[in-house]
Amino acid sequence: MDLETLLSFKWGLMAPEFTIVITATLLSLIDLFMDNKKSRNILGWIGIAGIVIALVFLIGQIGQEPADILFGTYIFDPFAVVFKFIFLVGTAFVFLLAMNYNPEDKIRHRGEFFYLFMTALLGAMFMASSADLITLFIGLELLSISSYILAGMRKDNLQSNEAAMKYIINGAISTAFILFGFSYIYGITGTTNIFEIGMRTANLASSDLLNLAALAFIISFVGLSFKIAVVPYQMWAPDVYQGSPTPVTAFLSVVSKTAGFVIIIRLFLTAFHSAPGLNVDDYNLLWSIKPLLGVIAVLTMIVGNTIALRQKNIKRLFAYSSIAHAGYLLVPFLSLSPLWLEGIWFYLVAYLLMNLGMFAILQVVTVKMGSDDISSFSGLYKRAPIAAVMMAIFLLSLAGIPGTAGFIGKLNIFIGALGPITAMGPFPGHIVLVSIMMATTVISYFYYFGVMKQMFMVAPVDENEPVRIKLPSGVMVVVALCVIGTILFGIAPNLALDFFYSVMGM
Repeated sequence: MDLETLLSFKWGLMAPEFTIVITATLLSLIDLFMDNKKSRNILGWIGIAGIVIALVFLIGQIGQEPADILFGTYIFDPFAVVFKFIFLVGTAFVFLLAMNYNPEDKIRHRGEFFYLFMTALLGAMFMASSADLITLFIGLELLSISSYILAGMRKDNLQSNEAAMKYIINGAISTAFILFGFSYIYGITGTTNIFEIGMRTANLASSDLLNLAALAFIISFVGLSFKIAVVPYQMWAPDVYQGSPTPVTAFLSVVSKTAGFVIIIRLFLTAFHSAPGLNVDDYNLLWSIKPLLGVIAVLTMIVGNTIALRQKNIKRLFAYSSIAHAGYLLVPFLSLSPLWLEGIWFYLVAYLLMNLGMFAILQVVTVKMGSDDISSFSGLYKRAPIAAVMMAIFLLSLAGIPGTAGFIGKLNIFIGALGPITAMGPFPGHIVLVSIMMATTVISYFYYFGVMKQMFMVAPVDENEPVRIKLPSGVMVVVALCVIGTILFGIAPNLALDFFYSVMGM
């Protein structure tokens, strides 16, 4: 590539990514020359400043025409913009949590703690704009490798070491499946460009090639199933969530999971949506594979919610809760109704607010009490009434109670799945799927309300002299913003959806 060609690219499209790269580099250099005894929280503030600047660039890009650079491997379009907002806002909140995270076993290399979040964020953002299998994989691995290291940042903690080991082993298995699936896709179509793959799979006529395309889809989806932690590939999630530092757990549950769903949307619904079905009556290839996806979604909802009932460790409980929510998010992929994309996006926004807010309070309580057991929340209303009420709001939203963003998110999925698929009405399988989703949602009430029972109805363990809990200012900002968003989008969801429609040009 000559210099003239290099300079001809519209590099301004990557302004948010360049901002994150520069900020990550700056953080690593400052950390290198700082005195070891000085607080690294200044790095957190610099990181937040970099994220805010990236958000400003991203807002400035709204309304621009879709374009691509680097020979079609990087694409700028409304889809990338709306999901980058989730990545940036979610990571900014995680930075505020990280600056106020002080466990008994101190994190030695705290500077790395901050700039590894930036590199993970960069990988997620690159995935949202990737239009090629190669760049998509690079973004995925940048996110994954950063996450492996972050999970093991508490070097003197055996659970953290175990979490990092299990995460990297499962991540390696996931990577092997993804690459194997990608090799089949390339072998069938002869290209790595996602949009060209979509055009070439649409013209597949041979039944043998269609079967290979279905196999490529299944193998790649299995690899990505590890990333979003759906059954039966969820084994790593409870241990990793429990052993990782709480800000890392929050990041994995929101930003990393969102990135997993972004890659599924970007790749499969572009590359395989127009491919012919395996049977004459099937609309497309995705319709042919729908029974497999339906089984995975059902098992994920059932396993996530039922095993959560038995958990005593609060982080493991919310790990299984996260697995269950991944099952809910698979339902729109089965219905592919006219509301499917906004339904997924709104649910991920709601999930960001309620999950990060919940983890912010969880972080303070567990560090203060020195335990991750659910009993550490006993009598929280007497220790910190405001924090208890805010935690209750997040739990109600996670449970899908009306008046919260979580309820609207689930309602959108219900409506989308039950919408008319054919002239005869909803597909019968969708009714079964939604019924199971409703039943498992009711099951989730038991463990969400179990935490609320601990907070409001159980006396503190140290009842005579209960430990007072105060939320640090940074954590309070995260919790307050998440509460406002959870209630506001629960009462007026059109505020979020109007933003989505305006960016998407719908």
